[in-house]
Formats: sequence, C-alpha cells, structure tokens
Amino acid sequence: MHTGAQASDFAAAGAEAWADAGRPMGAAYDATTGITTFAVHAPAATRVMLELYRTATGSDASAEYDLVRGRDGVWCTGVAGVGHGTLYAFRCWGPNWPSDPAWKRGGSPAGFRSDLDSEGNRFNPNKVLFDPYARELTHTPLSSAVTKAGASARIFATGPMPYAGRPSRDVDTGRVAPKGIVVIDETSTGGRSAPPGYSPSIYEAHVKNLTMHPSASSLRSLLGATPGFEGVVDVPAELRGTYAGASYLAPYLRALGVTAIELMPVHETDTDCEGASAGTTNHWGYQTIGFFAPNRDYASDKTAGGPTREFKQMVRAFHDAGIEVIADVVYNHTGEGGHWYDDLNTTGFTTLGGFGTAEYYVMTPDHHLVDGATGTSNQLNFSSWASRQLVLDSLSYWHDVMGVDGFRFDLAPVLGRRPNLAPRDDWGRQRRFFSDHPLLTSVRNLAVMEGFEIIAEPWDLWGNEVGNFPTGWLEWNGTFRDAVRRFCRGDGNTGEFAYELNGQFGGSGRAPQPRSINFVDAHDGFTMMDLVSFNRKHNHQPAPFGPSDGGSDDNLSWDSGSDHRLRRARWRNNWLLVFLARGIPMVVSGDEYGRTQNGNNNPWALNTLAMWNNWAQAASEAPTRVPVDPARGPAGPSYYDVVGTTDGVGVNPLLTFARFVAHLRRENAVLHQAPWGGVLGSNEAAYRVFRPDLKGAPAEGDRALAVQIDRHHSGGPAYLLLVNMWIDPVQFSVPSLFGTGARWARVVDTAPWAEAEGNCWDADVAATVGADGYSVQPWSCVLLQVTGT
Repeated sequence: MHTGAQASDFAAAGAEAWADAGRPMGAAYDATTGITTFAVHAPAATRVMLELYRTATGSDASAEYDLVRGRDGVWCTGVAGVGHGTLYAFRCWGPNWPSDPAWKRGGSPAGFRSDLDSEGNRFNPNKVLFDPYARELTHTPLSSAVTKAGASARIFATGPMPYAGRPSRDVDTGRVAPKGIVVIDETSTGGRSAPPGYSPSIYEAHVKNLTMHPSASSLRSLLGATPGFEGVVDVPAELRGTYAGASYLAPYLRALGVTAIELMPVHETDTDCEGASAGTTNHWGYQTIGFFAPNRDYASDKTAGGPTREFKQMVRAFHDAGIEVIADVVYNHTGEGGHWYDDLNTTGFTTLGGFGTAEYYVMTPDHHLVDGATGTSNQLNFSSWASRQLVLDSLSYWHDVMGVDGFRFDLAPVLGRRPNLAPRDDWGRQRRFFSDHPLLTSVRNLAVMEGFEIIAEPWDLWGNEVGNFPTGWLEWNGTFRDAVRRFCRGDGNTGEFAYELNGQFGGSGRAPQPRSINFVDAHDGFTMMDLVSFNRKHNHQPAPFGPSDGGSDDNLSWDSGSDHRLRRARWRNNWLLVFLARGIPMVVSGDEYGRTQNGNNNPWALNTLAMWNNWAQAASEAPTRVPVDPARGPAGPSYYDVVGTTDGVGVNPLLTFARFVAHLRRENAVLHQAPWGGVLGSNEAAYRVFRPDLKGAPAEGDRALAVQIDRHHSGGPAYLLLVNMWIDPVQFSVPSLFGTGARWARVVDTAPWAEAEGNCWDADVAATVGADGYSVQPWSCVLLQVTGT
C-alpha cells in the first residue's frame, strides 16, 4: 500500500489560515479546492507535525508539515495534491519534550525532559501517532506487518525500558508505526430496512467466525433441502471470514426469520489473529484502536479504501434482505493498553494517549492509568469534551456513511461516569453512575435525530445499572438472562421469572417503551446448547477448543443429567422463551442449530476451526458428531457429543424449530408489541400469569405456570404459554372460547416425544386442545394459539 508520492508533489495550503478554520477532525478531502485538511485534538502539545508516507512500513516520511494550533486545542493544516490512498501520521512535542532543533528522525533524545508532564501527558516525537479519526489504518501494532519490518510491538514503548540496546523512548517508530489512510468512497449502503416502530430480533455474530469455516462454501448443498432454506447460497472460498463473505449469509438469516444482525466489534482492533491464523490475543476485537476505521483483517480487499467499500457492500446486502445491521462498539477503553511492567513512565501509546493522555484517559493523582471499571489497562475519561465528541462523531460516521442501523455499547456505564467531579482517589464517588450524563443524553438525542438504535450493556466492573439508562436507550437485560436460566433449571424463582417474561425490566417497573434486550446467552459465556450441557466451564482444554482464561464461574447452568433428549428439550425451552418474552430477543450465531464450544465460556482469543460456525452441523441429524475439521474427519479434533442423535429425518430439527419460532414472532404482532409495563394479574397486562388451573397467580416456588397472551388490537390471535419445569407431567386448564369454530391449537410442544414431528405445527393443522386441558411433560413448554375465529 503506497501513494508513490514525493514531497514535491504536495503543497501546504495557506497554513496561517487554519488556526480558526473550524475544519472537521481527521483527514477531509475537498473536491472543489483539491485540498485535504488534517485536524487533531492535542491541547497540551507545543508542536504537532503531519507526515506523509509512501509505504506503510520500511520508509521514512516523504513530506512533513507543521500544524497550526487553534484556540480550541485542535491543530490543523491543509495540503494540496493529497488524495485517496495517501498515508499519513503525526508527531507531537509537549512540555515534557519540547521541540529542539537538534532533534532528527531515526531516534533522538534531543529536547527530552521527562516521560510525562505535570498533567500526565506523555509526548514523545520519536513515536509516530496515527489519527484517531482515520477512516482506515494500514496495520496495527500487533500485526505481522511490524515483525515483517524487523521490529516487535515493544518498539512502541516510551520510557526507560530498553529496546535494541537503547531506552525505548529514544527509538523512532516511523518505519513501522500504523498510518492513517485518506479514503474517498461513495459506495451506497442502501436504504434503512426497518420501518418506524419496528421491533427487531437480533442475531449476534462475529464477522470472521460467521463464514471462515470451510463448510460455509457448501451452504447450498448442506441446507438447500431443509424446508425454508432453499434460497441459501455458498460463500466463495476466497471470501470466507470477510465482510464480503458475511454478505452471503443474508439469505440464510432472512430464511431463519431474524431481522437484525449484531456484529461483534468491527472497528480496527489491536490483535495478532490474522486471517485463519490463530494468534494469541483479542480475536473477539474488544481492543479498539481506530473508532472510524473498519477492521482491515475482515476485508478481502485490503487495498486503500477496500475495507470501507466492502463493509458498505455488506451492509447493503443485509439491507436488501430486510435485515438491519447493529455494530458492537467499544468506547469505554482502547487497545492502547496501560503501564508496561507496572512502570509509571512506560506506556505504548500509538494514537489517543500520545496526543493527550490527560484528555482521553482516567488517571490517579500521580498519573497512573485507571482501569477499575474495565479491567483492560485503561479507561476513557468522559468528563472530557474530546472523548465525548469522539464518540458522537464516530457514531455519526458509522450511521451516516457506513450505513449502520444501531449500536450496542460495551460496558456502557463507563460512558455515564464523570471522573472530574470527584477526587481521583475517592473511589466511592468515582464509581457513581449519572443517568443524566451529557454523553448518554447526547447519544440518545443523536439517535433520535438520525434514526438509529442504541443498546447498552448496562454493567461494568464497578456496577450493574440495568434499568438506569436514560429514556430512549435499549439495554441488555442481565436479570432476564439470570431469571430464565434459574427457572429453567428448576430453581422455582417464580416471581422473578414471571416479572422478566412480562418485560418488567429487572423489577424496575419504569419501562413505558421497549427497553429490554432479552437473551439467555451472548458471545461471552456458554452457548445456548452448552448452557444445558455443562455444570462448569471447561476453558483449559487443549486447542482448538482452548485454552482460554477468564470466564464466569457462576453460569446458572445444568448439564441435564447428561440426557441428550432432555438437553434438546431444554434448549428448545430457552429458544422459545427468549422469542416469546416481552421485549427484543437476541440469540448468538449458531444457537439455532446447537453450536457448542465444548464448554469453553470465554474463547476471546481463539481464532480456530472449533470456534467458527460449522454449517455442516445445521444440516445434520447429529450435529455434534460431525467433524470439526472436514479435511481431517474423525482423525481430527471432535466436539463433545452434547446433542446426540436427534429424531430429525434428513434435517436438524433444532434449526427447523428455531426457524418456526422466529417466524411466529415476526409474523404475529401480539408477540412483538411495543408497549408494556402492566401489572401482573391485572386486566391491563398483556401477559397475565396464572397457576396451571388458571384460578389465580402462582406462588413463589411453583415450577409450573401459564401465561395468557391477550389478542392484539390489530386482530392477531391470542396465545397461552404453558411452562412446566417440574419433574412430572402437569395438567393445565385452558380458557373457554366463544365463537363458532374457535379452538385452542397446539402450535409448539418442546417435549422430547414431539421431536420427530419438529416440535411445532402450523395452526391450521395443529392438534386441538379440548376443554379438559393439556398435559405438559416434565421440563417442557407448550404454546397454544386461538384459531378458527
């Protein structure tokens, strides 16, 4: 990747005019003037230099320009002749390292006074910095590009730590540092796929895992004969694991019946997992270093502008299929890390921290970086205007330009904390969460104005704020997850379960609008099948299923007594309850066909065949008996056979059941209505909860209950959900029906006996449930629908 440009090709455009020009942050090309402006926020810097490069690594800068400081602390200049594909970066001087005429490229101590200034900023002109607003990056600090250039990630350290026989602060990084790329692209992402008031169902997926497995290139032959999936297409082998590859899954997701795909982080991230290589760290992508740049590793087209164009084309493919795209965003911390070897003076900043540590990061009074709420070596400071504006600008870019329909915010309470309102060592007050924080309300206002969804992961290491985010925010509902997990393993937490099923949102009772994202599993934790197959995590197994560190020890799981048929019934219970509960359902990619991680509940660093979606499982009657590696077959690694051999004939009955339930919710307004918050047992509540005999509310400890779902105002049918988490069959009564031909039709029964019939039936052919009611088998759920009216 290069521009082929020489210094003489460019010209500074009226540098004296930039101090108060109010230019956009980052690199912005103006086609009318032919000038590209460059702007970065570094209020404590004393000098900022722009450098242009011919190549990503291996060469020194081909041109340099000093930027002019504005009164707002933004440094800016404009350069004529700089267009698409130009590589650029910056160097910064400050109070701890003032500019010295003796300084020169190649590594120089000239001007050095200390590793940090009185505010904790760590300026170092030997460390080349990339633009926080860069639309693409050439590579990352942990990428193979650095080692291929003859260096290691240790070269980015600043401080006294030795590197190549010198203090690392004196070592120049210009020849290996990541560079920003000027991107000019007009690719369309298509129109928004969802109408106003839409209630999505969400499919959480990892871009690479979704299609990297070789089976993705055989989707048509694998699933073409499965009812409803006739339109699936093969992923070309050369596109597996990429944005382009993911776009080929649009027909599959449409057939499955989900309406939104939530992509795990797609921002540029610092990782050594590249392509199909395993690497050692950060496969999931939760170490963002470029909040405007798409992850280059996920692009098949790695030319300048290729990742941007390919991402937009993927979004358009999903939009054309009627599927929204939600991006998982990580604004609570960055991939720049913290102190190396616990040394105050040694950090490895390559972007934000090098422009203004005190502007972007929370620090203690003695300038140690804080990570108490994130556990990731640093924590962004949202008392700072610059940090808040970075988030808002990033969201606008990904929605307006990249076509993203919504955002899920990792560890979102960090965005609601105000470090500057309390002494930095007053940890009690530092932990305070402000629901009226200007960033949270600004994000909400931006979302309303621009028309995108915002979803909070409402907990971090400092607290759980479920139900406390401002109006307009959706929230991952961890209390729903825990309540359903407990009730479905027989804990008898009846009130909590009923409350969550009715969308009461963690008992807050303050939800006049859709707020709850309902799930029983997510990317971090057991898969839906592993939740019913393991009592404890199995993270220290050998590759390709491990080893990995971390992961919760409290999974609220049960291995179903190692009974395959019971596991499958309990899996069906989980899927059904997530889709029927009031709120927005979310499942994880592969849940629909019984995907297992062999009990590993935190494979955050594992870029392996075992973690990639094996689509052969989706077509198999015995999904956990197919080979992990089709090239090696039985001689290769194997899945624990947690599913067993199903009663499906030529299909995976888990997948066909999942599709039926997803479409049932999608096509019936009563099952995805927006308003909720009614009181249990009252006539105003759409979901009314009763004992099995329908003569009153259940008591705490009851493990069987009925949920009456009233007819919708649009004329849709009424439903009766029967839940039995007891060890014996339970007889349920059914309400009397009035009207000629009206009947209760059994459309779902999750019990093992019904697996040969798919556990689901269209209402017009479903069995009628008479006035004597219905016997629900142990550990099973039944859904009845009023039909014939």
